[in-house]
Amino acid sequence: MTVEDATHKFIVPNHAPSSPPEHVFFVVRHKVKAGAQDAYENWTRRTMKVAARFPGHLGVRIMRPPSGQNEYVISVRFESHGDAGHWYRSKERRALMDEMDSLLDSSEQIDVVSGIDYWFTPASSVTPPRWKQWLLTTTVIWPLTVVVPPILQPAFDLWPLLGLSGVRHGLIAAAMVALVTYVIMPRYTRLFAQWLYKK
Repeated sequence: MTVEDATHKFIVPNHAPSSPPEHVFFVVRHKVKAGAQDAYENWTRRTMKVAARFPGHLGVRIMRPPSGQNEYVISVRFESHGDAGHWYRSKERRALMDEMDSLLDSSEQIDVVSGIDYWFTPASSVTPPRWKQWLLTTTVIWPLTVVVPPILQPAFDLWPLLGLSGVRHGLIAAAMVALVTYVIMPRYTRLFAQWLYKK
């Protein structure tokens, strides 16, 4: 099995030069053969060290399978689609995938998601019910609507133009979305994962 066998064809979107890069998550699912978990864990540690040397690498999360299951989910965060694509097509990753050929039951599965798309990306094929997504998101947004405006108020007082109704609301919304997308939700969904994905 080589990198071309993956069930995802990696496509890097064409962003306008003036568009800011959007953080992306390179999510890989591996079903490991029985008895090969120790070797796979060693391979994973070496792979993450190699990936960490690539431009735009922002960290990694490994979700190990519960007892009786064999699917690992590895999420590598990059600054942009271009950085994730560089890692995906690299000779280093290709060599590591060739090493792992005998450890997997089937070809790897790859997803590339970004920002809000990753809030509720499940570790398996189970998608959380919409009411749970709504409830969890509400418990995040609600306190932010109370906390964020007072925090930004000194800036509005210092620069009156920022305090204009449309500008003010836009800045508050942008600050809240940034906090939810990049700081709160990734940790929040991990914290409540057992409840979120429970059938």
